[in-house]
Amino acid sequence: MLPTTSRSRSSSSSSRANPMFLQYFRRIVKWQQMDVEYTFWQMLNLCTSPKVVYQHTKYHKQTKNQWARDDPAFIVICSLLLVVATLAYCATYDHSGSHAVFVVVSVFLSHFFITGAVIATCCWFLTNSYLREEAPNSHVVEQRVEWLYTFDVHCNSFFPMFVLLYVVHYFLSPLLITHGFIPLLLSNLLFMVGASYYHYLNFLGYDVLPFLERTTFFLYPIGIVIVLSPILILSGFNPSRYFMNMYFSQRL
Repeated sequence: MLPTTSRSRSSSSSSRANPMFLQYFRRIVKWQQMDVEYTFWQMLNLCTSPKVVYQHTKYHKQTKNQWARDDPAFIVICSLLLVVATLAYCATYDHSGSHAVFVVVSVFLSHFFITGAVIATCCWFLTNSYLREEAPNSHVVEQRVEWLYTFDVHCNSFFPMFVLLYVVHYFLSPLLITHGFIPLLLSNLLFMVGASYYHYLNFLGYDVLPFLERTTFFLYPIGIVIVLSPILILSGFNPSRYFMNMYFSQRL
């Protein structure tokens, strides 16, 4: 009797993953190979029509035979925008150049890269371990969520939140960090919308994968955010003052 599963299949998939990572990291230092125009198109539509972006993800799977991007332009541009936004905060609220460098590095690593890697790893484990549909028979090719795709989903979800909580927040920060009920209310609403939209895009990123089920799980954090927001408002917690004090306490 022939075996129903093939070890060579799993070994070949892992061997394909390593060249994919190597090629991906090589392209990071080659700006001329990045599709910058398409990246800005994605960023715009993630803020206005995110389902269109994930429709193109299906096309990418059909043409490239992988769900993850093979172009690092989105991560590179998103990182640069985050650094520029952080520098703008430092120019307005910081007190020293050396501390500004610390703030930029800290925000990039903790807010984007490390947090994103942790979230991507958790989602990668969750989707592959609990949310994949069972194959109806042994002849169906097993599909798994790529780790690089889960990090792509994080980056997609992060960008609109970046626009709200870094760019819009920067221009509103003189009001949001003051004392009073109106700054308290606006700050919590801004963070609630940003966090909710992040998790909504997270849901869209996994809902588009045809071999996953129960993806509504990724919408549950939105309910938690909505419930927590009134509690934070009633308790007098201002997230803008909290995060600004974390980095620029001597200027507030």
